[in-house]
Amino acid sequence: MRIAVCDDEEKFRTQARDLIDKLAGSIDIIVDAYSDGKKLLEAFDKKPYEVVFLDIEMPSMDGITLAKKLRERSGSVYIVFLTGHVEYALEGYEVNALRYLTKPVKEDKLREVLRFVMDRGTSKRQLIIKEDGEEKLINVSDIVYFEAQNQYVMICTNNEEYIVRYNIGDFEEQLKNDGFFRIHRGYLISLAKVKKLGKSEVLMEKYTEERSLPVSRNNVKPLKEALYAYVDNLAF
Repeated sequence: MRIAVCDDEEKFRTQARDLIDKLAGSIDIIVDAYSDGKKLLEAFDKKPYEVVFLDIEMPSMDGITLAKKLRERSGSVYIVFLTGHVEYALEGYEVNALRYLTKPVKEDKLREVLRFVMDRGTSKRQLIIKEDGEEKLINVSDIVYFEAQNQYVMICTNNEEYIVRYNIGDFEEQLKNDGFFRIHRGYLISLAKVKKLGKSEVLMEKYTEERSLPVSRNNVKPLKEALYAYVDNLAF
């Protein structure tokens, strides 16, 4: 996820950026900081950001004007204003602002924003697979686990299973930042679907039933650590 912070005051710029880095933990997030809106727009035109935190009161270009210019470029970017003046809230509706945060930014409020954006991002993420010569879209949030089957991979979701000619390692690489963990040479699981961790197996939730999958000896401890880290990140 790419995030930008734009504030003409260095102390607030640094505080917001450091707090985002702290809350992100092991999640793959890039945070760039800008002292004025023109520089942010130049960077945005080269490679858009998913979330921007904008100070409203800046000398060269105020946050509301900057937000309008960003909204002209993207209808999907999340805009969060940093301010101490709630009277600006009505203007924020014009650019579909996600939230207003008072300065200095409070950790719990920033956590709420990041958690919301991450949840929205994961729920929108989709995989494109080819099964029986047809391309299909699968919601990442629906996937329970992947199982390697010789030259094929079975994708087990909440409501159906797909058999595709892929390498399970390709899915592992593609979903490394989406809460998936390789528990065994033949299994890649969604940490969000784990119900119980045993000594050498993991119990997975699958619609109205449960499935027990083997965990290789070398992956028991790393899996436990990954689960703890995943649960900690849910505290966003």
